Amino acid sequence: MTAGSHSTNGSGEEPVTVTDRRRIDPETGEVRDEPAAGPGPAGPGPADAEPVVDESDNEQPADATSPDARVAELTADLQRERAQFANFRRRAAEEKQGSVAYGKQILIDKLLPVLDDLDRAREHGDLESGPLRAVADKLAGVLNTEGLEAFGAAGDEFNPELHEAVQHDGTGDHPVIGAVYRCGYRLGEKVIRTAMVTVTDPEPAGDPTGAQ
Repeated sequence: MTAGSHSTNGSGEEPVTVTDRRRIDPETGEVRDEPAAGPGPAGPGPADAEPVVDESDNEQPADATSPDARVAELTADLQRERAQFANFRRRAAEEKQGSVAYGKQILIDKLLPVLDDLDRAREHGDLESGPLRAVADKLAGVLNTEGLEAFGAAGDEFNPELHEAVQHDGTGDHPVIGAVYRCGYRLGEKVIRTAMVTVTDPEPAGDPTGAQ
């Protein structure tokens, strides 16, 4: 039976109409331009409109942290910043002290030859009196106030870390300083110049009984 054909029977009933909605004609095998007219199978009706859900009530704020947790976080940040600032101040103070000590050492290094000249003048008796002695005493007082200390005297125990030996006499079992050619100096705890000395044996101890 082809599309659009009608069939009647003798009973007087209404004719049955059959519509062929196939896109390809089964007899010719060709694609039909338009689907055959007629009522098609009932398709699904329009989808019922889905209810709109207002999600604004379910949205959480961007920062859902409790006030107490926020205060604790800010407090920790503040403490961290204060610690960093304290470390910065400490480093700045240390760098400042280091710069001052370095500049002081440079100045004293330049004055060491002057101190050596004054020591030689003292050995020759030129500083017994007079204005030169007053100048030498004032200079020594100022440098001592800044932390400069001389070391290396005859009879002191020889220390290779502090003394530079230019001559060795004796056995060397218990070396001591014999003569001092140049004083050594330390600035605070730092040795800025070693003493130039001769090394000898210690003098024998006198008779403790004092016998003649």
